[in-house]
Amino acid sequence: MSTLFDKIWDKHVVKSIEGGPSVLYIDKHFIHEVTSPQAFDGLRKRGIPVHNVKQVVATADHNVPTIDQHLPIKEALSKMQVQKLVDNCAEFGIELYGLGHPYQGIVHVIGPELGVTQPGMTMVCGDSHTSTHGAFGSIAFGIGTSEVEMVLATQCLLQSKPKQMRITIDGELHKGVTSKDIILYIISKISASGATGYFVEYAGSAIRALSMEARMTICNMSIEMGARGGLIAPDETTINYVKGRKFAPQGADWDKAVAYWNTLRTDDDAKFDVEINIKAEDIEPMVTYGTNPGMGISVNENIPSEKAIDEKEKPSFLKSLQYMGFEPGEKIKGHKVDYVFIGSCTNARIEDLRAVASFVKGKKKSDDVEVWIVPGSKQVEAQAKEEGIDKIFEAAGFQLRQPGCSACLGMNEDKIPAGKYCISTSNRNFEGRQGAGARTLLASPLTAAAAAITGVVSDVREMI
Repeated sequence: MSTLFDKIWDKHVVKSIEGGPSVLYIDKHFIHEVTSPQAFDGLRKRGIPVHNVKQVVATADHNVPTIDQHLPIKEALSKMQVQKLVDNCAEFGIELYGLGHPYQGIVHVIGPELGVTQPGMTMVCGDSHTSTHGAFGSIAFGIGTSEVEMVLATQCLLQSKPKQMRITIDGELHKGVTSKDIILYIISKISASGATGYFVEYAGSAIRALSMEARMTICNMSIEMGARGGLIAPDETTINYVKGRKFAPQGADWDKAVAYWNTLRTDDDAKFDVEINIKAEDIEPMVTYGTNPGMGISVNENIPSEKAIDEKEKPSFLKSLQYMGFEPGEKIKGHKVDYVFIGSCTNARIEDLRAVASFVKGKKKSDDVEVWIVPGSKQVEAQAKEEGIDKIFEAAGFQLRQPGCSACLGMNEDKIPAGKYCISTSNRNFEGRQGAGARTLLASPLTAAAAAITGVVSDVREMI
């Protein structure tokens, strides 16, 4: 009896090394400007071409500005990294979705929307949040720069098979509770290291009821609990999402692909190393208060008291609160925020923007909050404008920017000033992640939008 992970893994093993890793064939390799330059340098020094340019998808996302993308990039390092990607792709014959291209965007947003991401694949990128693509029932994970070089050169990777965990969420979510709340809840329960060494399959009626974009949010943050990646079995929702997209199979190839995709599920008697069961109705809108994604609570809960924390963890807990400017036992609801960032590979898809627009329509942002909405791709941006979402944001005082990773990480011009509080729909709240001294509270797009309107951390359920 096999798990979904076993079925995909076994199909892609080229060679097994006794007592060691396997040589794993990689179907799709995503690259961006941050982790690819040294890999290309390695190929150049050894005189090796890219093994198969058709299996490489390249885009610029981390370093790009999100205002005036038609102008030269101001930050010297960002400009150099983006230019290096342009040069490397030209030299090695890889098509690049760079600035100005209609397909440009965050790598983990463009893969699914273009139909590049498909069930049953192995997919890698020099970026930890490659786990996003697992929402389609694929084995997708982040790799290091030396591994990027290995895949460019051979289309294969040395990998040891990870342990497996299944997290089953059954029941119905409350109104105002989203997939972002599901994953923040899971991480708060098992900790930011609770799935280290595992690949996680998400299952259960609450998962099956989610849209593809919501499933991507969950798989995206698998990495935030230490997992190697996460995946969800493909079903009718998956197939309907992929159908008709730019790089999806067509005609007879489509029928053949769907027949295979329908076999991709965990067998009833398959065994996992760890099983976790969660009731959907126990989940409320979540918000983080600390400096790792496991430090999360329901919006109506208080930050834990010092007594509630294990002695070994107390020093890091107190250090985290000191950085955030919070006190043990403090209520988080009602706390003032300065910035709201809705974007990143976690929550910058059209569905996220639609949910926020629907909530803020006819409302105005709080005067002392700056709101940045950053679409995940040029296609999301175009769709938002076509649907008039940009006008709703404009009327609410929100700024719709151009696609990129933006304020998810302090690697471009969009940084949160030191000491300021930002409610962010991104995936990480580490010290300095959004800029030196920035204080990040992770939340869903709806919770972020509620804070934008009220100026404080709010329970969106009281406003819908």
